[in-house]
Amino acid sequence: MTLELQGIGVSRGIAIGRAHILFHNQPDVREYLIPAFAIQQEVDRLLDALSQAKQQLKSIRNHIPANAPSDITSFIDTHILMLSDSSLNKVPVEMIRERRCNAEWALQLQRDALINVFNEMDDPYLRTRRDDIDHVINRVHRILADQEVADHEIPDGRLKGHIIIAEDLTPADTVLMQHQGIAAFVTEHGGATSHTTILARSLGIPAIIGVESVRRYVQDNEPLIVDGEAGIMIAGADETTTNEFQRRLRAFDEHISSLSRYKSQPTKTRDGKAITLLANAELPEDISTISAAGAQGIGLYRTEFLYMNRLSPPEEEEQLAAYRDVVEGMNGQPVTIRTFDLGADKTVDGGRQLSQNIVTNPALGLRAIRLCLTQPAMFRTQLRAILRASAFGKIKIMFPMISTMNELFQARNLLEQCKAELDREGLEYDRHIEIGAMIEIPASAVCAEMFARHVDFLSIGTNDLIQYTLAIDRIDDHVNYLYDPLHPAVLKLIHMTLEAGRKHQIPVSMCGEMAGDARYTRLLLAMGLENFSMHPNALLEVKRIINETDLAQLPANTLQIMAVSDAIEADMLIEQINEPDHQA
Repeated sequence: MTLELQGIGVSRGIAIGRAHILFHNQPDVREYLIPAFAIQQEVDRLLDALSQAKQQLKSIRNHIPANAPSDITSFIDTHILMLSDSSLNKVPVEMIRERRCNAEWALQLQRDALINVFNEMDDPYLRTRRDDIDHVINRVHRILADQEVADHEIPDGRLKGHIIIAEDLTPADTVLMQHQGIAAFVTEHGGATSHTTILARSLGIPAIIGVESVRRYVQDNEPLIVDGEAGIMIAGADETTTNEFQRRLRAFDEHISSLSRYKSQPTKTRDGKAITLLANAELPEDISTISAAGAQGIGLYRTEFLYMNRLSPPEEEEQLAAYRDVVEGMNGQPVTIRTFDLGADKTVDGGRQLSQNIVTNPALGLRAIRLCLTQPAMFRTQLRAILRASAFGKIKIMFPMISTMNELFQARNLLEQCKAELDREGLEYDRHIEIGAMIEIPASAVCAEMFARHVDFLSIGTNDLIQYTLAIDRIDDHVNYLYDPLHPAVLKLIHMTLEAGRKHQIPVSMCGEMAGDARYTRLLLAMGLENFSMHPNALLEVKRIINETDLAQLPANTLQIMAVSDAIEADMLIEQINEPDHQA
């Protein structure tokens, strides 16, 4: 009997293979009292487990192919650094000594405390970093329980061509299994912005997340089909279905190979409309990937990585070096730097140690530009660093989560103060540096015209805009099914922002995931979007669609989708817009 399960497709591609069900056999952690004479022995047991975990990860890192994307090693290095952090090798030790508890329990208590910290963060991207805490501590727990190394960590090729079925995967799991040639993976949990999901896209592994209880419905070694774009997993497929997906798989592989020809082509529609394709970046190491994809610049450079996993905010010189590396690496192409988008919880790392306030709803609290303005010293340090880096190439400054004119004016005022300081100090910078505002909450979209009068550009952050408009947390398994870029409220806000840009003759870009989803490219073109910024891996597919689109041939009713209240009807209209017949 054919079984079809629906999840969230996070990395496109089709895979046909046999299931390998991955069980981590997470140890049952319980508390017990340690005799006074054995406390040091228990401490040593914990420290030895941490050391073994570190050695395991270093071994994994050593097996990563030399030509793998640099962010893969960065993820593994992050986990190795976490094992050396005092939060894991000092705090639990103190617990063992003070409470006379076993190492597993001390680690579990610290795990719960750290997870709570991340759960309170407002930024969905940063919140998913709790997964890293979980992955690292789970590894140490397994070592403490004397569990053998998992099957997928033994590089004997047994997983080649298999579809991995798991509750969740760590970045290390993903790297190891990709190295062994897995065909795809399907998980019960995971977020669209988790490290594992990002890795899957970077490595080109078809992947589906959020398939509830999938391990209960699938047998080990059972034939499966995965469609990573549609988010569908099929078990027990008949011959006709299997043949159809084999045909799609061949067609997909040929399609991916054919995209390379677009790298050297200009980006413009068939009827001559020039479009700008930019890339999103998180780390300086992303530059090589962005250049290889043929991006025309960086439309969103996230700076939060500079503030994470440390005890104090980065100094101006450190930030200057990081921004200068990026702008020089782009060889004259523009780089839009977003000022730090840290959240309300400030009990960890550099940008978060400035207050001990407890907030009950951090998603609506002190974050992004609000935090920047309440910490002017830290904000000015970043602005000075960005300004100084602008002497080495084209840089734009973008303020996140602007909601009021007062916030914009305060931010600009601080920027002008920094310019005056640099003038007095005789330091070079771009005196005409462009300033932009991110439109990522409904208020800013509704008032986009007001902001457009006072900035050089606007950028629509669809991830947060959709989340705030629909009042849903997109990494919450219980409500993320409501995350819908085609909701008429979302489309109307996007349209209002684009209209504001046209009226005041300033460019409007889009840097959320919607910009890199080829399913929406023609709709966004029809709405008037001319600047797309996305993950580098999505760039060539979007470019293909742009280059094969004749704006005049789009269905006359394309923009009526903004008035469609039914999700099924909206999906049908999108399919109509994307039909090749309309572009013949």
